[in-house]
Amino acid sequence: MSMETEKKKRPLVSVCIPAYNSAVYIKRTMESVLNQKYKNIELVVVDDCSKDDTVKIVESMDDPRIRLVKNEKNLGMTGNWNKCLAEAKGEYIKLICADDILYEESIEKELKALLAHPEVTLVMSDTSLIDENGKRTGCFKRYPRSGILDGRKVAKRALIFKSFFGAPCNTMFPRSSYEQVGGFDPEFPYILDFDMWLRMACLGKIYVIHEELNGFRVRNDSNTGNLINDDRKTYNLEHKNLLKKHNALGAVHLNRFELWVSMMIRHWRNELIQIYLWVNAKKR
Repeated sequence: MSMETEKKKRPLVSVCIPAYNSAVYIKRTMESVLNQKYKNIELVVVDDCSKDDTVKIVESMDDPRIRLVKNEKNLGMTGNWNKCLAEAKGEYIKLICADDILYEESIEKELKALLAHPEVTLVMSDTSLIDENGKRTGCFKRYPRSGILDGRKVAKRALIFKSFFGAPCNTMFPRSSYEQVGGFDPEFPYILDFDMWLRMACLGKIYVIHEELNGFRVRNDSNTGNLINDDRKTYNLEHKNLLKKHNALGAVHLNRFELWVSMMIRHWRNELIQIYLWVNAKKR
């Protein structure tokens, strides 16, 4: 087998972790990446001027696949996420927040779907909800159907009802998708990933795997948790701006009634998320 054929069969996957004051969980996150069944990966950690021991923990881990990038100045969440993508060298890219985890077959199964279907611009899988100790507390399922789907149809339904795409840890995409849509939009500091997945989905086909291949840590002190607890109006406004943006882009179109339904659902989902976070906090 030629080296070129082998590269096509086992391409490099860049797993990127944007980190900021992530000392509590980042070792567990990195271990979950390094313990993947699929081995041809690079693990890129971009530290955004952390004030805790994040950098020391990353530097203490001995694996040649790890590459640590230390920002000279704080870029903020959107800037740091874009720095991660700019640093990635792989043909396929996966972003994971510094407190989430990947289950051992995550990369293998998501990459298999992308290699089997070159027309797919984004693959996503189901997500386990985990608490601060890593215990499973629930599941976030993606779009009801599985396999190859029309990205624009899923994008429109996601804008109206809910984000079927979920957190970064459950997605993987070819470098070409990122190059076509560009980076994360700083206009959306809290739903920046939703905006990105919508743009990628609108490029063509997406692929859904109904297996829990990753774990999303539910915390009251996360960025989204803080926003929903403290300033839901800001979150609702950001969703409204997202609707305006994608209606203007023209790949999907929502009429006035659909826009109203979307805003109402977003409002009540925020209320329910706040209750969920409050109940979890009371259990501790």
